[in-house]
Amino acid sequence: MPVLTRDEAQTRARLIDVHHYAVELDLSRAADPARDTFDSRTVIRFGARADGATFVELKPAELRSVTLDGQTVDPAALVDNRLVLDGLTAGEHELRVDAAMRYSRTGEGMHRFTDPTDGETYTYTQLFMEDVQRVFAAFDQPDLKAVFELTVTAPDGWTVLANGVTEDIGGGTWRAAATPRISTYLVAVAAGPWHSVRTEHRGLPFGIHCRRSLAPFLDADADEILDITRACYDRYHEKFDEPYPFDSYDQAFVPEFNAGAMENPGLVTFRDEFVYRSAVTDTERQTRAMVIAHEMAHMWFGDLVTLTWWDDIWLNESFAEYMGFQTTAEATRFSDPWTDFGVARKSWGYDADQRPSTHPVAPDPDAVPDTASAMLNFDGISYAKGAGALRQLVAWLGEKDFLAGINTHFARHKFGNATLADFIDSLAHATDRDVHGWAEAWLRTTGVDTLTPKVGHTGRAWHLTVDRAAGPGADGREGTGRPHRIAVGVYDRDLSDGRSLVLRERFETDVPATGDITRDGGRPALVVLNDQDLTYAKIRLDETSEEVALRGMSGVPDALTRAVLWNSLRDMVRDGELTVGDYLSTASAHLPEETDLALVQGVLAFATTHIAHRYATPEERPDALALLGELCRDLIRRTEDGSHPGLRLTAVRGAIDVATQAGPLQAWLREGTVPGGPELDPELRWRALARLAALDATDEATIAAELADDPSATGREGAARCRAALPDADAKRTAWEAMFATDDLSNYLFTATAQGFWQPEQADLVREYVPRYFEDAVSLAARRGPAMAEAAGRHAFPLPFVDEETLRLGERCLRDADPTPALRRKLADQLDDLARALRVREAGREAAREG
Repeated sequence: MPVLTRDEAQTRARLIDVHHYAVELDLSRAADPARDTFDSRTVIRFGARADGATFVELKPAELRSVTLDGQTVDPAALVDNRLVLDGLTAGEHELRVDAAMRYSRTGEGMHRFTDPTDGETYTYTQLFMEDVQRVFAAFDQPDLKAVFELTVTAPDGWTVLANGVTEDIGGGTWRAAATPRISTYLVAVAAGPWHSVRTEHRGLPFGIHCRRSLAPFLDADADEILDITRACYDRYHEKFDEPYPFDSYDQAFVPEFNAGAMENPGLVTFRDEFVYRSAVTDTERQTRAMVIAHEMAHMWFGDLVTLTWWDDIWLNESFAEYMGFQTTAEATRFSDPWTDFGVARKSWGYDADQRPSTHPVAPDPDAVPDTASAMLNFDGISYAKGAGALRQLVAWLGEKDFLAGINTHFARHKFGNATLADFIDSLAHATDRDVHGWAEAWLRTTGVDTLTPKVGHTGRAWHLTVDRAAGPGADGREGTGRPHRIAVGVYDRDLSDGRSLVLRERFETDVPATGDITRDGGRPALVVLNDQDLTYAKIRLDETSEEVALRGMSGVPDALTRAVLWNSLRDMVRDGELTVGDYLSTASAHLPEETDLALVQGVLAFATTHIAHRYATPEERPDALALLGELCRDLIRRTEDGSHPGLRLTAVRGAIDVATQAGPLQAWLREGTVPGGPELDPELRWRALARLAALDATDEATIAAELADDPSATGREGAARCRAALPDADAKRTAWEAMFATDDLSNYLFTATAQGFWQPEQADLVREYVPRYFEDAVSLAARRGPAMAEAAGRHAFPLPFVDEETLRLGERCLRDADPTPALRRKLADQLDDLARALRVREAGREAAREG
């Protein structure tokens, strides 16, 4: 089907102004699995500024009738997803559309889910980018805002949630209050037998909602979730002059949701993994708090003021990302989320920015010619890099002027649309600084700068020069570099114990500087550029500081400083400048002393997922797994007193993931607990069973018995993951056919099956599927759409096969097979990561030859 182009959107916006939608959805038979459609009736009132023609979008199973100003329009005029409206005259018009629309199993449009725990059915919308067309007819572009009034008919016993307050008017029919002017992609409905917890705050209705089978788990965390929601709401009203612009604030935790959450005004939808069935760490609770803060920020950034076209998606996501972390730090008990951002989230941006697919935070409009290309920019650039850039902007501009500019922006464009130029003009109104120059350097360029210190000393003074090397941009050529305002941390050894480091001073400087920096005192033991992580750049260490970091990481007193150092070591591994053995040895020596959970989780994740599974050669992998296993056991031993349950849980998870012997895991499952705790809750049981499947230490009967004990949706996913991981030719064939030969799997069951399929221990068994992947993924993406293309590219890619043949097959697929844009982007990124892994391995061999 054709995608909307920017030129088409501009032409349509010049011709028409949309006033009002009245949408009626009939979900009354949603619980009947034999019914795969629902009725959708839409009345659109709009005006034309001149005589002309345009089109409205919809993707119906059946288009029953269309009238324009009372005159019948032939349904056959619908071609693909476009219904042409010919012969418009200047003035007001009314379009009526009656259609049957399909339920979705891919998390797009009107997603329908039946809970295997109790048989209850739930529906919810995800209308982002161009999926409103799957639910009702619309002029589907962000700058044609309108008022929406929704009426939904649902089965008895259901509750209907929407953007505005909903009212049960009898007969299973619910009516939602009219919205202010919002974009089509922000309309939301969630209907089902929800379990709800409701309250009020400052006169506004608040609610949190989940499936009934998750009710005990939501109730257990309701106070925490609502306290965070209230705190964020109050903090944003301290920051922003514009009050919250909608009539209620509901948060629905919905099943099989593709994203983390979606900022629908008044009805934020979250993936219901945020309703915790099993034990989690405090860092994971912090992540949930950050997502709550992120989505609430969108009520202003994105909903009140919306991008004009998708080239400015960063105006939504970068701001919400920055505000999410900052407001979590300011308003909740989680006082240090920036450490998690530094060690876990920011690397998403760094990695994306070093691939050929990188793009500016704010790309040129011509680089986003249509919605298909726009969808590709929801990545580590628009989120993590953009948030890192904004953090640098605040450090350079000052928070007072930053907030003043934001409030000017809201006042100028509320309930309307805006562009990058509009935003920069609002900032310029609040400061004398050259924000236009800053935007050109930071928002219109690609690549990561690398900052490297040169340290010397003479007498009682030491000297610092900071070299800035601009990374290659999207075209492969080196850029010109960006200006940075950074803090420099200066550390000495603590002479009282010889292991710890103490902060001598922390000073700020600009990069590039006007000359060398001279400071009083002897040569420091450790010099850390970008201490406190206020800019977005790769950081290198001078030779002395590198040795101190490798040998004394746990002695650095501040967690955020340690995050900067761990990121530096991570980047050095990825760039072939530090061997995987040196990184693992550092982790082994210092993680047992680490008290910050975000750092432990981030370092273990990189060491396992990237180093043990990709960067280590097949010959090195057993030793890497053994070292990581011993590290996790060391952490378990050190937490036997119960003082650090989150750290212990992290260590247990890690021990399961790198286990090479089945015996300990089988004993844990048999006893239902790790000696000394924790008890094996469902998440740990399925994790252990999946590892046993990969090790050929379980079977179908055991998996079926576990599923009988946990017949939940998560249990079904766990069983799918385990069955796909079994080292059996028939099991692999069944899993492959489920993923690629039929369309029966939902988005979550597809992902779970894909996660289990490729196991490094089973390379010989699954090697024949590597060339098949590059054929079957292309067909699946074309057949099932962008969400499943994303899943196939992310989770079904043959990650264990780090070899030239897989690279060759992938490059041929990109060249000859014409994959859809979503799959093409994922494959290009995976292949670039594969090429990097090959370079890291070669650098390791070279170091060994020289060593």
